[in-house]
Amino acid sequence: MFGYYLDMAWHSLRRNRMLTALMVLAIALGIGASMTTLTVLHVLSGDPLPGTSQTLFYPQLEPRDMDGYQPADEPPDQLTWIDGMNLLRAKRADRQALMTGGTVPVQPVQSSVDPFYSDARYTTADFFPMFKAPMLYGRAWSATDDDSKARVAVISSKLNDKLFSGKDSTGQTLQLGDDAVRIVGVLDRWRPNPHFYDINISGSYAPTEDVFLPLSTARDLKLTNNGMMNCWGGHNEHLESAPCTWLQFWVQLDSPAKAAAYREYLTHYSQEQKALGRFQRPVNVRLRDLMGWLDYQKVVPSDVRLQTWLAFGFLLVCLVNTVGLMLAKFMRRASELGVRRALGASKRALFAQLLVESGVIGLSGGICGLVLAFVGLWLVRQRPSSYAALAHLDMSMLLTTFLLAIGASLIAGLLPAWRACQITPALQLKSN
Repeated sequence: MFGYYLDMAWHSLRRNRMLTALMVLAIALGIGASMTTLTVLHVLSGDPLPGTSQTLFYPQLEPRDMDGYQPADEPPDQLTWIDGMNLLRAKRADRQALMTGGTVPVQPVQSSVDPFYSDARYTTADFFPMFKAPMLYGRAWSATDDDSKARVAVISSKLNDKLFSGKDSTGQTLQLGDDAVRIVGVLDRWRPNPHFYDINISGSYAPTEDVFLPLSTARDLKLTNNGMMNCWGGHNEHLESAPCTWLQFWVQLDSPAKAAAYREYLTHYSQEQKALGRFQRPVNVRLRDLMGWLDYQKVVPSDVRLQTWLAFGFLLVCLVNTVGLMLAKFMRRASELGVRRALGASKRALFAQLLVESGVIGLSGGICGLVLAFVGLWLVRQRPSSYAALAHLDMSMLLTTFLLAIGASLIAGLLPAWRACQITPALQLKSN
């Protein structure tokens, strides 16, 4: 029976091609606009580490003095060197990583390649296993390398392609200005989105850094760090002792019980530092998981959310127009439907037939809307925004396109189909 309805729908749509084209175009425009913005929102608000994010947490402490204190203040987004090192050395989590961002001068061995600057991440050994960073060659450095300020580095596959033509470069020397480090690992293609572990340094959707160095090594080599910094209580040129927050700290806690225990530890630590006179404000700690942290930071641009709502509003307008067009089309077939009713077809059968026709219109509109969505996403990728390059339609969004198009057309067809089914057969037969 469904095949029969499809055949009738196809012949009906071909009989009035102009009206059919208008309905398909209306749905296509709404689907194209809404799927373009929905895909961008989907990409930007996704989980950067599926299956792991619920075990990753971002601790926050309140080390500032009383100047400008407000009871409702949130703790700073970053840690001081003293607090970061204290939490790192306490090893109260399953894994922990202390880090900041910087820029390093790269001096290629090849004379044909000019020196250049690369974004760098100064961190600790647990960074790689904790964030599931895949290795193409070699390995990450160890905690022993952190302690000994070893001259080692992990580089990105992009930098490896540029300097070593994609070959295994482990054991090779990477010249950073006047200092040389040994490459112990090469990251495989890896770009978590958003750039969750540090959303301050170069944007929430910045690409992965090209050079990774032990934090202790970076401080020993006096490499430049360029992250956000917040200081209070006077100037101090030594960051290790300065009252400044400038480090990010992440911990992995593999169970809710461990997360609760770590939150309690942060409270006790803050009380201890307050008793020592370092902390002046009331104890104020936070321990958000990864997705909670991203939500708190509002990493998804507000204009993207607004554009998505506007696009779905446009889709609604298109559907209202489609309802009118469908109503006109179905009512034109009053005599045909009246004859079918007189020959014994039930209202339910006619209703199903007309909904199948609506679904075919929706499928056609979905196909055309998909083409428009591809064009829209291409236009998004031409923008200078940091997230523009991420605007690609994945399989889930591809499926959503057709489900949304068919679902929307079926909803649009409910009223016209119901009205058409209320036709009195006798009146239609008499008029004919």
